[in-house]
Amino acid sequence: MPAPPCYADLGKDARDVVTKGYHFGLNKLNVKTKTSNGVEFTVDQSSNTDTGKVAGNLETKYKLSDYGTTLIEKWNTDNVLGVEVTIEDQLAIGSKLAFDTSFAPATGKKSGKIKTAYKMDYLHLNCDVDFDFAGPTVHGAAVAGYNGWLAGYQMSFDTSKSKLTKNNFALGYSHGDFTMHGNVNDGNEFGGSIYHKVRDDIETSVNLSWTAGSNATRFGMGAKYTLDKDTSLRAKVNNASQIGFGYTQALRDGIKLTLSSMIDAKNFNAGGHKMGVGLEFEA
Repeated sequence: MPAPPCYADLGKDARDVVTKGYHFGLNKLNVKTKTSNGVEFTVDQSSNTDTGKVAGNLETKYKLSDYGTTLIEKWNTDNVLGVEVTIEDQLAIGSKLAFDTSFAPATGKKSGKIKTAYKMDYLHLNCDVDFDFAGPTVHGAAVAGYNGWLAGYQMSFDTSKSKLTKNNFALGYSHGDFTMHGNVNDGNEFGGSIYHKVRDDIETSVNLSWTAGSNATRFGMGAKYTLDKDTSLRAKVNNASQIGFGYTQALRDGIKLTLSSMIDAKNFNAGGHKMGVGLEFEA
């Protein structure tokens, strides 16, 4: 059996159906290009149609394949600089070690993180350490898989307070075109999802969550229909009567357009509906 997914990716298929391809209230631009010597450049820009705020970031990536090393440099419009160095399969097959740092020149704020992962048949382990002046925070996760069944645990421990700040459990089952996932966060937040690929061109998902001591249950369902290799349609609805639609069209090789809209059916006449446009270039 191949290695199971990491804890953060449990239930990812169901989440992707209702999150990817929607840009409500945003105009987004994404540009990717690669030089002849293998350096990748990615530029992301988004404009909030409600506030008018514009945010963007620039990322460069260079891979040293012979050494299993990837170097990433980042900058965003909040003037935060970041560098991440990742080394894979060098210490051991299935291992991953990353050093992630950031620096804000305007405030002088610095941050650093060491991220490690190891995966093998039936097991996927993660351990990250956030460095802080008060004391580091340790994040750990483990996922075990057997015959399609998946069980995971995730925790965070704040050494400055000697306190467990995250204590999560998850259980799931995945087989072919069907995935089921459930989780309990900190003993009082419960969630679940079901993903089903009905056929090659239709994907569906159901997501729900609730909090102990509250009658408020959050529920949503969505579907994706792939018309052909260049065109796809998406739709979703939640218990707040918010209805979303998405349309993605590859205009030509390397150019993709995404249109999305969200209708607030509960307050239809009051307005508040949102539109979004995304444009992606890749060369």
